Amino acid sequence: MKKSVFLGALTVAGLAASWATAGTLDDVKAKGFLQCGVSTGLVGFAAPDANGNWAGFDVSVCRAVAAAVLGDPQAVKFTPTTGKTRFTALASGEVDMLARNTTWTFTRDVDLKFTFDGVNYYDGQGFMVPKSLGVSSAKELDGATVCIQTGTTTELNLADFFRSNNMKYEPVPIETNAEAQQQFLSGACDVYTTDRSGLAATRAAFEKPGDYVILPETISKEPLGPLTRQGDDQWSDIVRWTLNALISAEELGITSANIDEMAKAKTKNPEINRILGTAGDLGGMLGLDKKWAYRAIKAGGNYGELFEKYIGEKTAIGLARGLNAQWKKGGLIYSPPFR
Repeated sequence: MKKSVFLGALTVAGLAASWATAGTLDDVKAKGFLQCGVSTGLVGFAAPDANGNWAGFDVSVCRAVAAAVLGDPQAVKFTPTTGKTRFTALASGEVDMLARNTTWTFTRDVDLKFTFDGVNYYDGQGFMVPKSLGVSSAKELDGATVCIQTGTTTELNLADFFRSNNMKYEPVPIETNAEAQQQFLSGACDVYTTDRSGLAATRAAFEKPGDYVILPETISKEPLGPLTRQGDDQWSDIVRWTLNALISAEELGITSANIDEMAKAKTKNPEINRILGTAGDLGGMLGLDKKWAYRAIKAGGNYGELFEKYIGEKTAIGLARGLNAQWKKGGLIYSPPFR
């Protein structure tokens, strides 16, 4: 989801600057767990179960980092954050990283002084309406009431779209996805707008998901991924290359089922050997051991396995790979080489 980068920007930037020299890797090792900022609850991406155990596509990135650094994918504590609170939580050091459907934008990268460590989901903003509204296009929404999360870039995209199409709307401000769901289902707004993946996840939680439709328009680019504080390059590299390890593993055919066999001895593929630590010492360059990427992949599987388990077409969310297919299969998912 998208967040406002204007409100409190100076405060967040100042906090980020004050933490720029912090050694996050040493801090994480010293306390024995990773503090990861996630959403307040988005089924398939990050949500707690009845016992308070967090799971999801974004959560899996946190667990992979914990496995790489600490050897234990369960050594993670989760901090739910809203569109308004997430950046302050990261800049102040309350969390070690964010993995919560956050859009990579110029201002967040440059002005707020965060480092985006890759994209784990390419998305775009869309609109969901009740079928009973009788609407088949977002261009038919003139005069609609729209539930919109505050502190998000969604607000700006929404205003731009309606203005460019000479339409008017009435915003219904909400702070969390749970609040949006409640307001939308109660009829307080005609439309809910956010990232299309978020709409699919929200709809999947409805008692009658078939009564609601996601309109065809995609009105923005929303590259979502994990982020860290600027100035701590070692930690940013660890998060970035952990995500890249999951992506490369899918491309190279390393799965949760065969990773142990592949790691027993060198394969014929030098890149697989470097990733799994049977050749070279890429981990040493990160301040980690040789098996860091092996542990990250083994924690939950490769990128494709995680996608299919949590948000893929066989889940209630039902997302096709689309732009999130591997580059060799027509998508944008692509890792730089491990060499």
